[in-house]
Amino acid sequence: MLTVLRVHLPSDIPIVGCELTPYVLLRRPDKSATTDDVNESSPIDGHFLRYKWYRIQSDKKVAICNVHPSEQATLQCLGCVKAKIPVSKSYHCSPKCFSDAWQHHRVLHERAASAVNDTGNEEEEIFGRGLASSQSNSNLTSGATPLYPAAVAQRSGGETWFEVGYAKTYTPTADDIGNVLKFECVVVDAETKSPVGHVNTILTSRVIPAPSPTPRRLISVSGVDMMGHLDIDGRTQSVGNFTVLSYNILSDIYALNEVYNYCPTWALSWPYRRQNLLREIVGYRADIVCLQEVQSDHFEEFFSPELDKHGYQALFKRKTAEVFTGNVNTIDGCATFFRRDRFSHVKKYEVEFNKAAQSLTDAVVPTPQRKTALNRLVKDNVALIVVLEAKFGNQGVDNPGKRQLVCVANTHVNIHQELKDVKVWQVHTLLKGLEKIAASADIPMLVCGDFNSVPGSAPHALLALGKVDPMHPELAVDPLNILRPATKLTHQLPLVSAYSSFARVGAAVGFEQHRRRMDPSTNEPLFTNCTRDFIGTLDYIFYSADSLTVESLLELLDEDSLRKDTALPSPEWSSDHIALLAEFRCKPRTRR
Repeated sequence: MLTVLRVHLPSDIPIVGCELTPYVLLRRPDKSATTDDVNESSPIDGHFLRYKWYRIQSDKKVAICNVHPSEQATLQCLGCVKAKIPVSKSYHCSPKCFSDAWQHHRVLHERAASAVNDTGNEEEEIFGRGLASSQSNSNLTSGATPLYPAAVAQRSGGETWFEVGYAKTYTPTADDIGNVLKFECVVVDAETKSPVGHVNTILTSRVIPAPSPTPRRLISVSGVDMMGHLDIDGRTQSVGNFTVLSYNILSDIYALNEVYNYCPTWALSWPYRRQNLLREIVGYRADIVCLQEVQSDHFEEFFSPELDKHGYQALFKRKTAEVFTGNVNTIDGCATFFRRDRFSHVKKYEVEFNKAAQSLTDAVVPTPQRKTALNRLVKDNVALIVVLEAKFGNQGVDNPGKRQLVCVANTHVNIHQELKDVKVWQVHTLLKGLEKIAASADIPMLVCGDFNSVPGSAPHALLALGKVDPMHPELAVDPLNILRPATKLTHQLPLVSAYSSFARVGAAVGFEQHRRRMDPSTNEPLFTNCTRDFIGTLDYIFYSADSLTVESLLELLDEDSLRKDTALPSPEWSSDHIALLAEFRCKPRTRR
């Protein structure tokens, strides 16, 4: 007979919208162990497993801290209550929590005051008050208005159980917030349908809401006369405009607790992060999406099918595996998605820098040194280049019947900082390939990705300026002589960084906060990667300035607001990078 040996959850903190899948270990009749599901339609030895999920609602309601959603609140901000800010935002788990969050929390009050034209509330309203103890907090109130509605069927001093699921996997809903979930697993006789043996149960922590970061807005940069804030969800996209998103989503194999120990374990888990990332990506409604650090299994099992539901076609290039030593199914790569109603797929090019390294060493490195050279150059990095044809047009009568093509490159350059020569070589190799494509067709170029290179570095200079100063200090690191002469490090593509467009409107009224988030010496964002040990810009969207113009950009994030949780990733933002998004307009072509 089947026997349940063990039942547990990878994380016992359930989050709304994030699937819970318990680990159930079984012993088969032949004494072997398995984690396979045994359902009623395929019993083993006349037995199968039956699952049930319950929501346990207590008479004693609890408030949840809005900063640390896994903690019970003990403090409520009166300023939030009087300003009619959503009550969930008013709760804090301790005076220290309230104090630490104050500089960010006060923004809620400022926005509320601005919305009602500053009613002149006194400062004393902004202090927190303690909540009643757990023995008497079942009637938490704001004035005479209950903060929580009465439960559907309460029993005084007791608990009410609601059956909410009958499968092995359960996804918590908003109705579960603040309540404990119970999972039951039992072996059932297939003939009598009666339970056999012990009922195995586990209890979760209280369900917490999925943290919702403040939405990022699109900022128009097409001219002072058109300046403003555009709501992504509510924008009306011009016929010939399109948006491009670039985002390193942090592969699960790199999201290690010892590296990101400042991020709560539940918020670092893949079941939570994948749902949070999906909500964010879909929310941007980009026409073209370039993701880096997408694991092969996650592309096949999650991102491709999920984004397909939202109208995207998917293309993927996995990193090569000469260096990678783990499970080949978990190796990451670059994934490019595009809206089927906006674009159609014309051609796909795959760049494997390992193959380019082999060709280079065969051509220029003496035979005795080739193994050493390959050990330095072979790093598994790749690029995915996709040529798309727009299903929209803005050429009008100037180009009747002319196809509007766009070439999108998506890459992730080697991370190792000591291999500066390898970074430059990889970027140069990619650009020379793009030059060949540009020479074969009149086509705008978009070059997106995580280049693991800060503004002013040699790779960035090559991208932004089309060349590298021969005296650039990073060119001194060239043990294989692959960067010499430095005059060969050039390209003819008219590339410009999309986010440098903030510079041309930086002096306009209303752009002060965006200017503060840019580096005036490089005209690039102050950061796109923010961890405990590093903050800086590594990600870019470059475009052909002769055929495209930037209409708007996704606003950047503020370092202070991210540092309240130490760094990225956090419960709100599920990668250590931030997403970049630009809206482009195709320039009318000149007749030839």
